[in-house]
Amino acid sequence: MATSLAIDDHLIETARQLGGHRTKEAAVVAALEDYIARQRQVRILDLFGTVEFDPHYDHKAERKQTRGATAGDPGDMT
Repeated sequence: MATSLAIDDHLIETARQLGGHRTKEAAVVAALEDYIARQRQVRILDLFGTVEFDPHYDHKAERKQTRGATAGDPGDMT
């Protein structure tokens, strides 16, 4: 998809050089990928403190109980 954008030449050239990109397009794609990743991280951080957490939960003990109750289950790898 062709898109026409007015981007500061100095800004895009600096990004291209710093990122080691051969083309302006590659620099823009990398920048957008980084932006998306950062925004997803921010959303995850926004969830901090909103999920109940039990510091005494023992996932290994829970796994053993579940495996014992469902012996022969195709998901059982033992």
